[in-house]
Amino acid sequence: MSEHESPKGTTGRTTTGEKAAPEPGKAAPKKASPEKAATKRAATKTAPTASSGATGAKKTASGKKAAASQKTATSKKAAATKTAASKTAASKTAATKTAAKKGTASKRGAAGKKATAAKQAAGTRPESQESKAKRAARINDALAAVYYYAHPELDFENPFELLVATVLSAQTTDLRVNQTTPALFAAYPTPEDMAAANPEELEELIRPTGFFRSKAKSLLGLSAALRDDFGGEVPGTVEELVKLPGVGRKTAFVVMGNAFGLPGLTVDTHFGRLVRRWKLTEQTDAVKVEQEIDDLLPESEWTMFSHRTIFHGRRICHSRKPACGACPIAELCPSYGEGETDPEKAKKLLKYEMGGQPGQRLKPPADYPGQPAPPLPSRAAPEGGSGAAR
Repeated sequence: MSEHESPKGTTGRTTTGEKAAPEPGKAAPKKASPEKAATKRAATKTAPTASSGATGAKKTASGKKAAASQKTATSKKAAATKTAASKTAASKTAATKTAAKKGTASKRGAAGKKATAAKQAAGTRPESQESKAKRAARINDALAAVYYYAHPELDFENPFELLVATVLSAQTTDLRVNQTTPALFAAYPTPEDMAAANPEELEELIRPTGFFRSKAKSLLGLSAALRDDFGGEVPGTVEELVKLPGVGRKTAFVVMGNAFGLPGLTVDTHFGRLVRRWKLTEQTDAVKVEQEIDDLLPESEWTMFSHRTIFHGRRICHSRKPACGACPIAELCPSYGEGETDPEKAKKLLKYEMGGQPGQRLKPPADYPGQPAPPLPSRAAPEGGSGAAR
């Protein structure tokens, strides 16, 4: 055996480091070229890169979306915080304003609240006569407590002086009449004296009351009628009084109620205005107002209800600007709020003794809480003259 032959039993085997020869009939495996291997590696690397790019794009989009969502959430949170802060500030401001309003309301007192409730309760529904009568009685009682000193605000000593003073009070104040009548009654103390007066001298004496010519004519006429038809005495019935020159129902009831003690309503401008504000009547004609109010109150209260209502109209419930905030019967008034409701401002609107000023009478009743009115400097009554309060 040649030294180059394989030993028996070792056919097909190779020694270390040798490659096995291909078996017969089988082709030897092709070896890939370096260029193709490089291309394959590049392709392998490229494919994952494309996939990664898509994933990256998705991730980027998701990130942007998340960032946008986060930004939106942050903005919403900031807006919510700002809104909450604004609401808190608004609440504090509202609370401050409410506290201020409560403070003002407390100044006005419970009367203002009750008055508003009364106004709302009145509504637009027709009120029954019974309900109206109850309200009228309550108002009368309240006024009686406030104006316990209510009285006729004309100075007089007898029915004739009251009749003359009432005629003069048309289109002027009781104060101006009271400042004028002392000299007038000193010159003409009786109907007979006045009926014989010189018209020009009479006119001059009553000039301060206004419309002195027409008033002088009425005084001369009623004085002559009293002298000629009634024996120099003032009659005590409405029917007889209204026949006198210059005397109407209002004047007649003033004389009857205050000179003779006979009950009657005095429907002047103050009275008519207030009973309409109190929704006790809607009438504007004096006679119709008188008839409707007569039906709401006992006859015994007619005269004093007139005085109290007129007192209230002159001092507090004024025509143009009522002092609602200083009204002692505001809780009973369905028209509360038509005037000044602020207590301090309303207080400045009060007149006569309510406002700390003199009243209308030169010689008021003993229980009057205010100051007497001063006489006209040039028209002071002579010493011992007429014109004192009854």
